[in-house]
Amino acid sequence: MLTEVKNHTINENKTNSKKLYIQSYGCQMNFSDSEVVASILKKEGYDTTPNPNEASLILINTCSIREKAEQTVRKRISDFKKNKLENDDLIIGILGCMAERLKEKFLEQEKIVDLVIGPDAYRDLPKLIKQTKDGRKAVNVILSKEETYGDINPIRLNSNGVNAFASIMRGCDNMCSFCVVPFTRGRERSRDPKSILSEINNLNKSGFKEVTLLGQNVDSYLWFGGGAKKDFMKKKTDCEVVGFSDLLEKVAKQNPKMRIRFSTSNPQDMKDDVLKVISKYENLCNYIHLPVQSGSSKILELMNRGHTREWYLNRINAINKFIPECGISSDFITGFCNENEQDHKETLSLMEVVKYNFSYMFYYSERPNTLAQRKYDDNVPLNVKKRRLQEIIDLQQKHSLWRNQKKIEKKYQVLTEGISKKSDKKFYGRTSDNTVVVFNKKLTSIGDFVNIKIKDCTSATLIGEII
Repeated sequence: MLTEVKNHTINENKTNSKKLYIQSYGCQMNFSDSEVVASILKKEGYDTTPNPNEASLILINTCSIREKAEQTVRKRISDFKKNKLENDDLIIGILGCMAERLKEKFLEQEKIVDLVIGPDAYRDLPKLIKQTKDGRKAVNVILSKEETYGDINPIRLNSNGVNAFASIMRGCDNMCSFCVVPFTRGRERSRDPKSILSEINNLNKSGFKEVTLLGQNVDSYLWFGGGAKKDFMKKKTDCEVVGFSDLLEKVAKQNPKMRIRFSTSNPQDMKDDVLKVISKYENLCNYIHLPVQSGSSKILELMNRGHTREWYLNRINAINKFIPECGISSDFITGFCNENEQDHKETLSLMEVVKYNFSYMFYYSERPNTLAQRKYDDNVPLNVKKRRLQEIIDLQQKHSLWRNQKKIEKKYQVLTEGISKKSDKKFYGRTSDNTVVVFNKKLTSIGDFVNIKIKDCTSATLIGEII
């Protein structure tokens, strides 16, 4: 899971004095949630602003996946102390996973915070904001078995008009021993496919060319009329039961000119029927993010991942069978409890077998109240964690370069997404397998699909020219 930060803005109504500054950290789901929040507050008269100094409401959408992410959020909160001193009416709120994990403690520890709202309570924001204006602190972190925000049309923040997110489910039932997500986002529940199709149809009509279907574990998507997935067998329903492969096919058929991506998959839940659907439709991108975390079955068992090394490699073989040339990426956590050098070597050897296009790589950070924190000792020294992480990073860069070099002199369809960071004379875009390509602008525009011949590469980027 990638940790990142972004300020969000949409066009402002200059006559409106209610300004919202919202900043998101963490995974794509948090950024998608911020778009839901912006939509809810738009109805209350709030327009977003990129400048926190003119905001009457500052919201920080937080991540708890790693300790560093929480430290970054705390520092950002302290940055707003000056704003609070200069504006007594300013409201500062904490959203997301840290809000759920720390609850009322946030109000005690961070004196300038007025609101603490968990991921399932965003509909209550208008009421909670009113409560703070009455001089009271406001907290709502109650987790829901039903909430999916399926009826809310998100406001696309910082949009390039090309790519968008669509959340298809919320929560996670996997209970990996290192992870706080099941505690901060609750049980898995899936969104009504009709509302998903409606949202994507609206994106298509608005000119968007690509949508990413989001969930903590998309392969576990299951619509049976609503409610927690664990209650599926208990619930009698006459409605159509829709799994992830069914949803993918519905989306692909309805929007043949849009690219469709999804994230994130879990190895234990990935079935061949999903791979067969991807191979069937050209607009379903040939890219799968399949986190493994470790190449050692011993460590995977301690992590409670629900799969072994052998099962994971079986899924890799299935991907290569049904979707040749599929881009595959992964997540790695090195230095987990009781990991020894042999376990580490097994991770490196798995990487040599798969040769990922790219990966997100971290050393283990103990999270409070997880099974790993309660049951195991965080007994790998920090210097060893860092050394093993560097070895994983170095090997991944080698594989990324190898993958990209194989693309030289080949032709790919690329979706133009924006201006290159290094030159305003070049555009960048991505191939179906999610590789970034930089190329000269010529007569193309952002949002265009263009055919590119690859002429050179780095480990991170392809360099091409329009055919």
